[in-house]
Amino acid sequence: MPQQAYVMRCGSCGARNRIPENRVGDAARCGRCGSAINTRPLTIGHPIVVADADFQDKVLQSPLPVLLDCWAPWCGPCRMMEPFMDELAAEWRGRIRVCKMNVDENPRTSSRFHIQSIPTLLVFDNGQLRNTLAGALPKHSIVQAMSPFLKS
Repeated sequence: MPQQAYVMRCGSCGARNRIPENRVGDAARCGRCGSAINTRPLTIGHPIVVADADFQDKVLQSPLPVLLDCWAPWCGPCRMMEPFMDELAAEWRGRIRVCKMNVDENPRTSSRFHIQSIPTLLVFDNGQLRNTLAGALPKHSIVQAMSPFLKS
């Protein structure tokens, strides 16, 4: 049976690199430019909290595609989505980085991406906004929207 491999982007040149499952945690180098690649993001199976101060690092420079959940604690639909966002983070570990950003605490990023209603999901890949999904969505709709990013 073939071993699973993950795909990560190099932080220096943006090249996609395959990381064999048994090498996660080892030192890795980009096949194109030779830069070091941190494989630790492949081990994270929970949503990562993002703030204005670390948005660039955690989202735009992510070696994996990112699903950013823009939410607020007072929002009922946001709270309804939270359990399956946790599930997706675990299911997509090593393939998609699931993040959460409280829009009330992070007005700069919320304004930058014109978040006018919550929940809003933003999809990023290689530092670029690729899709915006507004409103409370069922899990299967999110999976369908993310399917292009789940292919190796």
